[in-house]
Amino acid sequence: MILSIVVPCFNEEEIIRNFYDTTKSIVEKIGDISSYEFIFVDDGSNDETFNIISSISKNDKRVKCVSFSRNFGKESAILAGLKASKGDLVVLIDADLQHPPSLLPRMTHLIVNDGYDSVMAVRSSRVGENAIRSFFSKSFYKCINRISDTKIEQNSTDFRMMRREFVDSVLELGEYNRFTKGIFSWVGYKTHTIEYDNIERKAGKTKWNIRSLFKYSFDGIISFSTFPLAVSSLCGFIAFSISIVMLVIFLLKSLIWGDPVRGFPTLVCIILFIGGIQLLCIGILGSYISKIYLEVKNRPKYIIKSKVNMDGSIKNNKNDISKFNIDNLSDKKNK
Repeated sequence: MILSIVVPCFNEEEIIRNFYDTTKSIVEKIGDISSYEFIFVDDGSNDETFNIISSISKNDKRVKCVSFSRNFGKESAILAGLKASKGDLVVLIDADLQHPPSLLPRMTHLIVNDGYDSVMAVRSSRVGENAIRSFFSKSFYKCINRISDTKIEQNSTDFRMMRREFVDSVLELGEYNRFTKGIFSWVGYKTHTIEYDNIERKAGKTKWNIRSLFKYSFDGIISFSTFPLAVSSLCGFIAFSISIVMLVIFLLKSLIWGDPVRGFPTLVCIILFIGGIQLLCIGILGSYISKIYLEVKNRPKYIIKSKVNMDGSIKNNKNDISKFNIDNLSDKKNK
């Protein structure tokens, strides 16, 4: 068995060497693994992350790295790492050591000996995490599992070991707007779940804030549920029903009791109500259309600037485009 260790990185200069040493010492003790490779994906870091990985690769030819031209996001880094992997087993793990490498032997045993196609790790608790972040995270999992046919495990992470067949199935999904946790669940296969206690960062700072987590959650809901579209239709139906009821009430009050309808307050309330419903529905529809727009443009999900190969050398990707010097071409014609 060959193990590919895929590691998305973004500004991890303080922890990356510690992660490599810790993980390497654990992997080398796994009896079912005959060989392994590290695939670091530098997601446009602006610190010394790429240089540190390059220096490590000079002493260990099993270390590979691809570096993006800019920050494309973790989803793109995961995709690039999975595409670059060659192993029979592939494990996706963060570089900040919040995903404990000590679980790798157990994961390997479950796949090799117990016949599972993938093993995913979930946090048994969120102790030590910001209370607001923890609340929104729990709310997200409850929400998406109610409105989507694709079920995502509560407190699930990207920490997962997979067979090659599982990885190939994931790579067949070529969508631009990727939500990896949902994709892992969608492809199916026989999956086992193991729990671990929440671990705080050893060094560096988290790259996720409330705003980025909210955007990530919203993208996940849009990618794996059409429920928001149903909500917009429901809002339109409710608004229509309320308008009919109000019309009947005002008509009866005017015909039976002779009560004049106050025009200005009623008109303002109706305009605000209907306008708000319309803007809500347009916003929901616009979110789906924006995803379609990005898919149709078919832009690359990432651009690789540099690669560190197995021999530790650094190669820059350059487009193979021939360039002509007009002056030289004219001189040749004259000659």
